[in-house]
Amino acid sequence: MRKKSAILEAVHDTAQGLHAAGVMDQMTLREFDRLCLPPVKPLQAEEIRQIREGAHVSQAVFAALLNTSVSTVQKWEIGQKKPTGAALKLLHLVQSKGLESICLN
Repeated sequence: MRKKSAILEAVHDTAQGLHAAGVMDQMTLREFDRLCLPPVKPLQAEEIRQIREGAHVSQAVFAALLNTSVSTVQKWEIGQKKPTGAALKLLHLVQSKGLESICLN
């Protein structure tokens, strides 16, 4: 994942200072917080397959852990569909921290 740019970090620090001084409201600060989040890099089909195989689980188990269908995992792995939103974030989490990072028990 990409780090924040120095400019965005400076703007964010300034926004936090303005909020602390009472010049900026909480809603505006939250909007700045959202804008300063780094984008989530899309994953290619081969990367998704490698993440799953690296976790040593079947497509069925992987789908259950990600709360999606086996068909969706299959389509991701052949490039027919692309994961987005929470699924993409979870895939990155598994890629960087391992399957244990998303297991609830």
